[in-house]
Amino acid sequence: MRVGVFGGGQLGRMMALAGYPFNLRFSFYDAIHDCPSAPLGDVYGDAAGSAESLQAFLASADVFTYEFENIPTAWVESIARHKPVFPSVRSLAVSQNRLNEKELFDRLGIPAAPWRRVDSEGDLSRAVAELGLPLVIKTVTGGYDGKGQFVVRSAEDASRAWNELGKAAPLLAETFVSFHRELSIVAVRGQDGEVLCYPPAWNVHHQGILSHSVVPAPDIPEARSRQADAYIRAIMNDLQHVGVMTLEMFDTETGLVANETAPRVHNSGHWSIEGAICSQFENHMRAVAGLPLGVTDPIRPSAMINIIGAHPDTAAILAIPETHLHLYGKTERPGRKLGHITVTAPTHQALMERVNVIAGELPNRMAL
Repeated sequence: MRVGVFGGGQLGRMMALAGYPFNLRFSFYDAIHDCPSAPLGDVYGDAAGSAESLQAFLASADVFTYEFENIPTAWVESIARHKPVFPSVRSLAVSQNRLNEKELFDRLGIPAAPWRRVDSEGDLSRAVAELGLPLVIKTVTGGYDGKGQFVVRSAEDASRAWNELGKAAPLLAETFVSFHRELSIVAVRGQDGEVLCYPPAWNVHHQGILSHSVVPAPDIPEARSRQADAYIRAIMNDLQHVGVMTLEMFDTETGLVANETAPRVHNSGHWSIEGAICSQFENHMRAVAGLPLGVTDPIRPSAMINIIGAHPDTAAILAIPETHLHLYGKTERPGRKLGHITVTAPTHQALMERVNVIAGELPNRMAL
């Protein structure tokens, strides 16, 4: 089976690496031809999404998927009229639009921060009056790694937020959630409707970018794990989602609060390559190909550490026990994800000791 992937970054690369062992073959749609996925298949595409490039991409595969959600739905719809696309355009349309996402949470009864749609500076003033401060103002589409966001703590901040983000209106205004940590849960849904969940991950961010994830999230009550499981199952079943999905959440005093979804494999799930019986990448490929899903149980405590901006010394990283290095073939640039490191250990304490050793070897020391 030939699989076409919208996007040619590191997620597409790791999907292809997971799918090759059971004889899947890959092509990618990306305007950048030196993309990380290029060694693993033909690359099509241009920045405009021309009819010619989409037609060539359509002819290159039997079934299609995507590695990120910030792509025009029209491109995906043009493919879906002729061949299967998993996840569906509906999943993409919800996850790439924060207003659609909030409406879905509300309809399914999943707790989320109170919110308002903002079409004008007057709407923003009313949101401040109705929701109170602080507020988080977000672009409805296109934001990632902390981009397209502004925290409003005063009336002056509201004006600055509108000046900075107003041109992208409509915007989303939501109450700032007080939380003690961020969690995510990755799950996979097959074409037959079976859903399997990975254990929740504890995610730590630095300057808006994910620094590292620890799985299973330490000290999480069983009731909250079940809560996370129930939320993502409800979303996936409602959307008839096929493939991997991720739900990011805030862990608060009163329970879990949904933040946003990603209709794809996710950075916080990279630990699963070495830390789970079947990785998120292999399970996504199984679902897209219509194959039985793999077991999502963790093998032992695991962590994923992002490599940001500059490469570490390969030998120094690989000298650390139970450590695996994944480089994406990217050139160095401040703030750019160049790769990740996964590490496992017999206990959570031993795992965190190894994470600290890894942190000391990184050129840009991560936030602990």
